[in-house]
Parts: sequence; structure tokens; C-alpha cells
Amino acid sequence: MKLLDLHINGFGKFHDRSISFADGLNIVYGKNEAGKSTLHSFIRSMLFGMERQRGRAARTDQFSKYRPWDLKNGYEGRLRLESGGHIYRIERNFANSREFTVVDETAGREVEPTKALMDQLLCGLSETAYNNTISIGQLKSATDGGMVSELKNYIANMNTAGNMALNITKASAFLKAQKKELSRQMVPEAARSYTTLLGDIRNMEREISAPEYENHLTEYQARKAAARKELEQLQTEKEGLLQKIARGRQVLESSKFTDEASIQAYEEHGRNIYEVYTSSKSLCEKKSRTVWAVVSLVLGVLALAGAGFLLFRPWDGLAQALSGMTDGSAASGLVGGGAASGLSGLSGGGLASGLSGGSAGGGLLLYLPSLLLLMLSVLLAAAGILRLVKNAGIRKDMEYNQKLLAEIFSRHLGDASVTAQAMEAFLGRMAEFRRLSQAIRASEHTVDGLTRQMEGLKAQQAGVTEEIEKQQKLQWELEKKLEHLANCKTQAEGLKDVLAENDRIAQELAAIDLAQETMTELSSSIRDSFGLYLNKEASQLIDGITGGIYNSMSIDENLNIFMNTKTKLVPIDQVSSGTMDQIYLALRLAAARLIQNGAERMPLIFDDSFVLYDDERLKTALKWLVEAFDGQIIVFTCHRREAQMLTANQVAYHLIEI
Repeated sequence: MKLLDLHINGFGKFHDRSISFADGLNIVYGKNEAGKSTLHSFIRSMLFGMERQRGRAARTDQFSKYRPWDLKNGYEGRLRLESGGHIYRIERNFANSREFTVVDETAGREVEPTKALMDQLLCGLSETAYNNTISIGQLKSATDGGMVSELKNYIANMNTAGNMALNITKASAFLKAQKKELSRQMVPEAARSYTTLLGDIRNMEREISAPEYENHLTEYQARKAAARKELEQLQTEKEGLLQKIARGRQVLESSKFTDEASIQAYEEHGRNIYEVYTSSKSLCEKKSRTVWAVVSLVLGVLALAGAGFLLFRPWDGLAQALSGMTDGSAASGLVGGGAASGLSGLSGGGLASGLSGGSAGGGLLLYLPSLLLLMLSVLLAAAGILRLVKNAGIRKDMEYNQKLLAEIFSRHLGDASVTAQAMEAFLGRMAEFRRLSQAIRASEHTVDGLTRQMEGLKAQQAGVTEEIEKQQKLQWELEKKLEHLANCKTQAEGLKDVLAENDRIAQELAAIDLAQETMTELSSSIRDSFGLYLNKEASQLIDGITGGIYNSMSIDENLNIFMNTKTKLVPIDQVSSGTMDQIYLALRLAAARLIQNGAERMPLIFDDSFVLYDDERLKTALKWLVEAFDGQIIVFTCHRREAQMLTANQVAYHLIEI
């Protein structure tokens, strides 16, 4: 097993801090109070947890010691390690240290932190064994006697608690507890649940393969996209036509037209005005009419003058004729009162009386032509006046119609001249307006057709959208079924593991039963062999770490430690403090080798463990460690001499500065 990296959200003085470790030797350098012991404690707490004490003990326990002052990042962290070819991530919230999470990053899933898994990750070490073996701190050896006492206590722990196989009573209790724990871990319903899941999986696979779940979503989406594209094209065409219609309507409205009928009516109105104008102009242009009117008027005036002359001239015959009248008033009026009196007399009845009286005789016949001439002059004058008045009316009509035509031509042609060419241009202009109106009407019909076509496309699009929604709903149902199927398969795979675990547990239970049966027989030989193994392992390690100064050690039945030399056995309390430190290290490593189960070994962790070593002894120890231990080594130190010595001796290492 090896440590890969760690991240501290909040622990002691550290907040949001990450550190990575490499294979082989890692030197973690930091000055005093830099936090090396905090990191060391964090690693141990991540591996084994951290119990919070109660009562007064809670004031000085580890939980209170490393509780962050600022809890905004929490009191938690994570540790990544590699074991058995898999990378695991342990996540702990120290506020609730009993609960933690283990994620198998290689398998990509969270795993239950069972005892079997944690034994694998921790190589079978308990926290007590970890603290007494691979986690190596500076010995608190103020006196040699204290050093020897600590070593004796350690060996005693090894015989009573360090390895369960060394104490029959505790080993038996452990096996019973292990059997109870294993029995609790068995899942009796796993086989039946697995069979049920297989049936569900077959049914779901049959449902999923049904034709209704065939995916037509892409096809419908393509149809919807095509309809949308065509609809956009029609909309563009419609908008273009509407713009043309609006411009045409604007042109017509600017000319006071609404439709083709208004143009036709306006054209007919112009034609009528022009016909009246040309007719009036033609009449006005005829000089004979004017001449005849003048001649009639002149002749009438002349005839009137002649009639007046004949009527009012005093001649004898007329007087004689008048004198024979019975009344006589007319003659006296004519003679004595002048013409006016005479006429009044005539009007009074004298003339009539005279004519009717017959006494005047043939004289009155002379007055008749004058009267006829008078009447003729009046008729001629009246005819002339009427003809002049009529000519004046015709000219007035012509001028009025000319003014109307000038306004029409000025509005539509930009020229007020009233000519036949202007009228022809006006008619052409009206024809253009009619064509424009017809074009507008045709465009409106086209727009109506486009609108109907667009409505059809919208209805088609709505239908396709509905089908897409149905497809999406079916696909959603299919995804749910697939998800459920995947969950069932995952559960089935999990149950496979459970069934396999049940088989393994059954085998372990059988092994536990067998172990309990043979434990008593083997207990004495185990106790005897442990001393031999420990002496052998520690002696080999001491030979290397002391550079051959000592190559053998013995532990007697009273836990007295002796260094074997060629001449005598040297008690441990007679060696130097540095040598005691080396013996302590050798014993720890030997014990760690013996009590760790499996092929993997946990990393060695040294926390300022070499402070009592002189340079030569440190050089020998570091070189020996790299050669003797092929696993991961982490050395916390407040000195740079370890790194300098390793560099000088060309020993590879990974430097971490905090």
C-alpha cells in the first residue's frame, strides 16, 4: 500500500491544503511549528478516525487539539491511496468521525468500508499496532532507564496486543467476534433476490425491444426543420409581396384611388369632361355662330330703328286715319302729347277702337307693316342676344372644363396643358393605374394563397411537433426503462458479489471453526516461535542499521534485551542513546513485518525520528532504509541534512516543503 496524496479542508493550522507523495523515499521538510506533526496526525486520523472524548478529557484530546479555529471549510479532508492495484479515496468529516466514505476510483464507485476492506487497506494493522510499528516518532528518552522501560513495554504489548495470534485468549475472543461479524455480513436473501432480478431484467429487455420504442425522433425533427425552412421561405415571399402591395396602395392612395373601379370612374369622368370641353371648344371656335348672333342683333336693332321711325314720323295720311276714330284719344295723344302719349292712347284702346271702328278706312293699313317690322326687329334682337348669351355660356363651360382638365393633367402628368396628347397620356396613365390595381389584386390573391399554404405548413408543423413530443415521451420512458434495467443489472452484479461474498464468508467461517479447534494445540509453539522470528528479523535489521557494529540481539523470557557480540551479551541499557534509538527502530520494523498480513506493506512514517543521529549514523540509516525497505517511506524533518545527504549520495527522493 502507498499514499498518493491528501487534501485538508480544515485540520489544525491547515486550510485548503493539498500534498502529493511519490513512490520510494519522500522527505517532508518544514521548520519547527510548520505543521509536520499535524500532517502526521492527519494521516493517522484519516486511516483510523479520531474519537472525541467526553467530559474534561475533551478539552485536551486530539479532536480539540486539531479542531480548526475557522470552520468555514469544515473539519474534514480526504486521503488517496493505492492498494491491490486499485486507487481508493477516503473522505472523513471529523465532526462525525464514526462516518466516513471510501470511493474505489479505479472501479468508479463508492464501496462500503467493511472490516475486510479496511484490513486490506491497513495491511491488517490496528491503530495500536500502527502507532507501535510503522509510525515512528522521536523517542522521549530523557534517561537510559526510561528508554529501556519504553522498549520493554513495547515488547510486552507485542506479546499481549500487537499481534492477535500471540495471545490465545484474545485470539479466541477475536475469532468469535470475527465469526459473529461475518455471520452478520451474510445476506441470506441474496440468492432469491438475484433470481427475481434476473426475471425482471428479461422482462424489461423484452419491453425495450418492442417496435413502439423504435426511435423516429431524428426523422420527425428533419421533417419539422424542412417545414420550418419552407415556412420561412413562404413568409419571406409573403412579406415581399405585402411590401409591394403596400407600395402600390400608397401610389394609388396618393392619386386618390382605392381600386380599379375608382380608377375607371375617374377615367370616365375625365373622358366626359374632355368630351364636353372639346365640344364646347368646337362650338366656340365656329365664327359663324358669333357672326350670326351679331348680325341678328344688328338687324334687330336696325329693324327696331326702322319700325320706330315709321311709327313716330308725323304724316297726314296717318293723322287722317287716326282722326276718323270714334274715341279720338289716340290721335289727340299722338298729335298733342307726342309719341309717348300717342302710344298710351293706343294702349288705352284707341287704336283698337279705331281699327275696329272702320271709320279710319284704309289708312290704318299703312301702320301694319311698321308693327310687323317692330315685331321682326324684336325677334331678331332677341335671337341675337340669346345666341350671344348661349355662346358666352358655352365658352364659360369650356373654360371651366379646361380648368378641370388642367387640374387633372397637372396632378397625373405634371403638366397643366390641355391637349389631345395630354388626354392620350392621361388615358395611358389611367391604364397604368389599372394595371397597378390589377397587379395589386393579383398579389393579394397570391398572398391569400401563401397564407393558406403557410397555415397548412403550420398545421403540419404542429402535427410533427406533437409526434416529436410523443417520441420524446417514448424515449424518456425508454431511458427510464434503460436506467432501471441498468440499475437492475448493477444490483444483479452487486448480488453476484454478495453471493461470492457469502461463499467467501462461509469459507472463512469454516476456517474460523477449524482455527478454533487447532488454536490450543498451536498456541505454545506460536509463542515460542514469535521470539525466534522477532530475534531473527530484528537482528537482520540491526546489522544493517548499525553498519555491522551489532548484528544480533536476544530477548529473554523476562523481556530483557541484549546485544550479541563476539565476546559477550551487552544489555541494552549499556549502549548509547543513539544505538538505543537504532534498536528501537529495528524492533519496530521487525514487528511491523511480522504483524502485517498479505503481500503489501504500509509506508514507513518517520516524524523527526533521527534527531539524535549524528551525520555518519544518519547517512548509514538513510542508505540502509532505502536498500532494506522497497516500499514507500515518508520522513518528516525540520533539518535539510537528510535531503543534502541523499543528494550527495545520489539517492533518489521526493522533496515536499511545507
